[in-house]
Amino acid sequence: MSNIRITKIFNFEMAHALHGYDGKCAQIHGHSYELSVTAIGKPITDTSSPKLGMVMDFGVLKKLVNEAIVSTLDHALLLSEQSTKLDPETSSLFERVEYVPYQPTCENLLIDMAEKIRSGLPQEVKLYSLKLVETPSSYAEWFAEDN
Repeated sequence: MSNIRITKIFNFEMAHALHGYDGKCAQIHGHSYELSVTAIGKPITDTSSPKLGMVMDFGVLKKLVNEAIVSTLDHALLLSEQSTKLDPETSSLFERVEYVPYQPTCENLLIDMAEKIRSGLPQEVKLYSLKLVETPSSYAEWFAEDN
């Protein structure tokens, strides 16, 4: 049976700032992100399975990515742990601030996302690639074969 790649696309809004960066992105700013998640595997051949012919149910992939990534990042502010801490008690504007142990660049986000998605996939399905579009003309990609 042939390997088949399936892709699900997710959209979310997120702000970030790059701690210590020498350009405009050092300031808090936001993006409309588009995340493409591609998994690879063999379609299920068990005729008694309700998932017959599927690599995996798109709904299962959607739930995994939404729980592991989108629900945390959508409409949040992502900052490096090295950044100045914002006090949510000072303003309700800071209730959705997430601190990460890395510089929250598009590239580093993909590395983090890959680990979270890979750990939640069924054993017989592998993460093939991720593409994170940050602006209409800028994106980063992660491929399993490169890692």
